[in-house]
Amino acid sequence: MSDESTSFANNLLSQMTLDEKIGQLHQYFSWGNFDPEVVRKGKAGSVINASGALSGQGFSGSGSAQISNHIQQLAMESRLKIPQILGRDVIHGYRTIFPIPLAQSAAFDISLAEQAASIAAKEASADGVKWTFAPMLDIARDPRWGRVAEGNGEDPYLGSQLAAAVIKGFQGTDYSAADRIVACAKHYVGYGSAEGGRDYDNGEISELTLRDIYLPPFHSAVKAGVGTLMSAFLDLNGVPATANRKLLTDVLRGEWGFDGFVVSDWDSVVELINHGVAENESEAAELAFHAGVDMEMVSRTYPNTLAFNLQNGKISLEEIDEGVRRILRIKHRAGLFANPFTDLARSSRDILTPNSRALARKFAQDTIVLLKNKDNILPLKNHCKVLVGGYFIHATAELFGTWTPDGNPADVQPFSTAFSENAPRDFELHFADNTDLALAIAQESDLVILTLGENPRRSGENSNVSDLSLPPGQAEFVDQMIALGKPVIMVIFAGRPLAIGRQVSQADAVLYAWHPGIEGAAAIADIIFGRVSPSARLPITFPRATGQVPIYYNHKNSGRPVSPDGPFRTRYVDLPASPLFPFGFGLTYTNFDYAKIALSSESLRNQLRVSADITNTGQTAGVEVVQLYVRDLVGSVTRPIRELKNYQKIFLKPGESRRVSFIITEEDLAFTHLDGSFSVEPGKFEVWIAPDSSSGINATFRI
Repeated sequence: MSDESTSFANNLLSQMTLDEKIGQLHQYFSWGNFDPEVVRKGKAGSVINASGALSGQGFSGSGSAQISNHIQQLAMESRLKIPQILGRDVIHGYRTIFPIPLAQSAAFDISLAEQAASIAAKEASADGVKWTFAPMLDIARDPRWGRVAEGNGEDPYLGSQLAAAVIKGFQGTDYSAADRIVACAKHYVGYGSAEGGRDYDNGEISELTLRDIYLPPFHSAVKAGVGTLMSAFLDLNGVPATANRKLLTDVLRGEWGFDGFVVSDWDSVVELINHGVAENESEAAELAFHAGVDMEMVSRTYPNTLAFNLQNGKISLEEIDEGVRRILRIKHRAGLFANPFTDLARSSRDILTPNSRALARKFAQDTIVLLKNKDNILPLKNHCKVLVGGYFIHATAELFGTWTPDGNPADVQPFSTAFSENAPRDFELHFADNTDLALAIAQESDLVILTLGENPRRSGENSNVSDLSLPPGQAEFVDQMIALGKPVIMVIFAGRPLAIGRQVSQADAVLYAWHPGIEGAAAIADIIFGRVSPSARLPITFPRATGQVPIYYNHKNSGRPVSPDGPFRTRYVDLPASPLFPFGFGLTYTNFDYAKIALSSESLRNQLRVSADITNTGQTAGVEVVQLYVRDLVGSVTRPIRELKNYQKIFLKPGESRRVSFIITEEDLAFTHLDGSFSVEPGKFEVWIAPDSSSGINATFRI
């Protein structure tokens, strides 16, 4: 496929004028005044369909198949009839909105992630979208950052697994298929390290941490065949990502062999002037293009200055040809030259189907994390009078989360309706979003369910917070409810981990629902009333207080490790140094016992088998996420105290046991050295089979 696409691109390049070549390097966006001549005259290689839903906030309505076909018809009127590649933010669903990506990670299930991306591709392509700016693969250790909602959490192994799965879902085995779209791995790279959790701010990452933590999900994306990458906004280690030739060319293309194209983020080429590395648009274009940014999103430094830069020897014609070749190659692989148009009948057939909604409900069920369940109050079994109160009882669009420009609130049952329809008939439910009314009804109720948390507009791009507490007024509302002495179950909606230690201590049960998508309300009811047992696990560490961040499980030990004992250990004097909930944590409606860890050998040669018995010791069936962690006890550079290396989801009936086994290879234990090499070192290692990153049963082995 690659040779055919390259030959096709080379043949077309030989017929193109310089203006037509530069046109391919520009992604066009209009602020409501679309100029058809830009496309008709070949002055754009892509049209971004943003329709006003900027920064992931709000709804813009779909760019219909008719509009997409109109744009492609304009392209067919250009001299060489080069089709557009129409891009749109299809982040966690198109019309069928799935849980936010951070929530999807909590399922620890790459099959569900792949299926959801496949449905999103089918729906988006039915409206003529052939390119999505997803998945976001930024490792995030600071939940103040709003875009933590869009990523896969803090772990590079889990992030790498999901990267490959989502790309496979979007692209399939051949993204020229009518129901597939080209994926775009973003934001390359280090964007999640922005200082203070402030979007767009600077980041400082050591070369070792960059290589071992932040780059692996992107490398996984490239190995999975991702068609495009997007450069990040931030200044990383003194070099804006949009101008970083080492990362965009030497690593991405030289080391990894990526042959797709790189698009800038929105306006980020012209923003090199703000960064202070370019004096004007000409210098900004020169820096970005030479670094390896093939297509400029929205800003116009390429069409305005590349010809000038070529004339003045700042860039070469060979560089321009190579950038255009990469873009044409992806368009050819996407089947756009063979068929740029969309079948108008598909939208009524392929969008928001019953099967899509069923998967959305299943995915939501598997992403909701049970954080507390005092005295097994959940699932609710005995009929009773229940108040459902709080800020989300009438929620529709509020369930979607950030970046859902094509989500339609009319597709969602209000939370109260969905909850009522899915509750057993012998439960008496009352709903109140008014504090006074809720307090009055609660006094006459047997039990209270409180819906709390963040509106989606409080998360996503540039929606950063300085305080991870519940939004203003909610903690006080909880205090008033708790004072009534009724059992309280909390359902928390959020796009990030919140610092909810006080609320967790007050509640009898806590469900963390994230922003669960179009079928989220029904999924919550399924769990509360016991149709489904919760199985999700945290893909990111939960802090006790905002002041703990950044906090993450795979940290280094230090010379004075974290300990509550003694004044000369890493600690806080006002709260424990440990998190509220560790990475990988989550409860079910049963209990699991871990026993009899065993190794196939005391030393690893090529590979090592690690196994343990997992037993369901409870009274109900359940799913356990069995996690494998490793620690390199002595290295030439300091190593994390634990690293996730694998996991398995297993279903066990009451009393059932299963021997769970994992294989560890030398490659699993390799890391980046000071000289830049990547290999394993001989020595002693510790291994855990565990329910989360802070517990489990362990053994040791050597290499």
